[in-house]
Amino acid sequence: METKKVYIHEVACRDGFQNESVFIPTDDKIAIIDRLSECGYAKIEVTSFTSPKAIPALRDAEEVMHRIKRNPDVVYTVLVPNLRGAERALSCGVDEINLVMSVSQTHNQSNLRMTREGSFDQLAGIIAEVKSTPVAINISLSCSFGCPMEGDVAQDEVLAWTDRFASLGVRGVTLCDTTGMAYPTQVRDLFAAVAARFPELELTAHFHNTRGMALANANAAIEAGVNRFDASLGGLGGCPYAPGASGNVCTEEMVHMFELMGLETGVDLQAALQASALLPGLIGHDVPSQILKAGPRLTLHPVPELS
Repeated sequence: METKKVYIHEVACRDGFQNESVFIPTDDKIAIIDRLSECGYAKIEVTSFTSPKAIPALRDAEEVMHRIKRNPDVVYTVLVPNLRGAERALSCGVDEINLVMSVSQTHNQSNLRMTREGSFDQLAGIIAEVKSTPVAINISLSCSFGCPMEGDVAQDEVLAWTDRFASLGVRGVTLCDTTGMAYPTQVRDLFAAVAARFPELELTAHFHNTRGMALANANAAIEAGVNRFDASLGGLGGCPYAPGASGNVCTEEMVHMFELMGLETGVDLQAALQASALLPGLIGHDVPSQILKAGPRLTLHPVPELS
């Protein structure tokens, strides 16, 4: 039987770093991205072309994007919030732009300061501009599995917004569990429904471990046929609506699990762990990764001496 291939998208350098209170020096950002480029990832989200005033931690987006060593086997993607951000990103020769809006009206208003229709109109304008270039377009739909202010989000809402972006010709859609509200049966049902209706879309799962269910949800997504996953080295990242909660699903823990399940990730787990071990020195605090502390499953230890 052929081994199933899954594609891992590393988001720590954008989704993780933007949540840190310290500014990680540009040279250090470039060094860690260059290291990650050799780990076997399918995609790396490098940075965000948001206003430096809004996210000062990523104010060096252009320099980072221009100076990293590009691996031809890796897709280098960036977050773009508006047309100006898209223009900046295109000037850096990115492979893909990632656009974000929420399927929750309340979350979208709170997070992006506009209605969902306002966001859609803005993103449609960006898509129209970028479609004439070779750059791919992905749309990330926040709160696809629940909103921390509204509660449950109807599956039909997610399908409707996916349909609107699919009709504009985007290549991929990421369904995001923005505040860790997803649970396995919900994940399986939603991804199965989206995949059945939009077989042409490249679907990605984006889970947070806020309530400890990220890996269980990733397994449920596998059962639904998903083969692309966002993950964050060390489990970096967070959620403004769940203060103190852990962030994104941890890359090395996801890779460890998938490989034990017989799936092919393409990621060198030891190389990823070595990169993850550098993070505390960069950000000034420990990271959530448990496998970084305990080691992979077959990390063996000497027999304790009897007293």
